[in-house]
Amino acid sequence: MGDRLTGALDCVVKRTMKKLPFVLAVLLSLGMPAFALADDLPKMTVWKTPWCGCCGHWVQHMRAAGFEVEVQDTEDLAMVKRMASVPEELQSCHTARVGSYTIEGHVPAADVIRLLTERPDATGLFVPGMPSGSPGMENGQHDPYDVLMLRNDGEAEVFSSYR
Repeated sequence: MGDRLTGALDCVVKRTMKKLPFVLAVLLSLGMPAFALADDLPKMTVWKTPWCGCCGHWVQHMRAAGFEVEVQDTEDLAMVKRMASVPEELQSCHTARVGSYTIEGHVPAADVIRLLTERPDATGLFVPGMPSGSPGMENGQHDPYDVLMLRNDGEAEVFSSYR
């Protein structure tokens, strides 16, 4: 009886752990911080211009999700983007590094957590431009947008879509 119970519990735990990224995404989309993960999340560094308000709002979004964020204000973002190998067609108003990944633009925290959980062979996540309704760009409107993952082979693919 004990072995059957242990086996059943193991099965439940495994199924629950597979759903953890989804559960975190739901909690984050509801504005609930991922406090349980805060100690496990790597520190994030964000480069932005000193006068960009939407970048500051995105930083707040990441902090609310449990990230420790260091902000580096700079007027030369072009240099940062070159050093981070951000392709011109994928650029936005701020660039971040978390773990070994580049995060460009208004990427939702749930997607960054998913990236860090799944650890794909990629350079990072990118939201080109500044779509209305994305984190930091909340203005009552919502433009559909995709979060792109740039694989290490240079190919971009859709990581998630917001419609």
